[in-house]
Amino acid sequence: MSFWIVLGVLVAIGLWLIALYNGLVGGRNQAQTAWSQIDVQLKRRHDLIPNLVQVVKDAMGYEQETLTKIIQARNAAAAASGPVQAGPAEAALSQATRGLFALMENYPQLKANDNVKQLQEELTTTENKIAFARQFYNDSVNSYNTRRQSFPAVLAAASLGFGPMDLFNMPETEREVPKVALR
Repeated sequence: MSFWIVLGVLVAIGLWLIALYNGLVGGRNQAQTAWSQIDVQLKRRHDLIPNLVQVVKDAMGYEQETLTKIIQARNAAAAASGPVQAGPAEAALSQATRGLFALMENYPQLKANDNVKQLQEELTTTENKIAFARQFYNDSVNSYNTRRQSFPAVLAAASLGFGPMDLFNMPETEREVPKVALR
């Protein structure tokens, strides 16, 4: 009789470990897929920026410093890997791009250029997609980390090879409220 009880307990523990493992694998895979979606949108953004800079370059030849900063920020962002490195690099790229858009306001011929309008629209759409992808990624990572840290999973997650995942955080400079000067 005690043999069957011990066997039943071992089977229950085995089934629990299988369910725990499968749940953690699913959570980790969802977070990795979410990061891949961010990566796709960042690649699109990185591809659009040189096109925008090239179109703008002719009309703004003497604004070379601004264009150089954008290309440097784009290259740094493209070289970043993972959410910890990508967050600050992408924030710097966003800031440089906003600087370009602000500078372009001083050039009416650029604002009227259809290629510039189209590239600006595509870049804005991509920025929105990146924001949604970041939100989904952080939600997925939060769900995974919560499951991993919850009892009873916390007892076995680390020994099964499930470590914590990093959120996609933005640096403090991105959290600052932009200053708008109307006069």
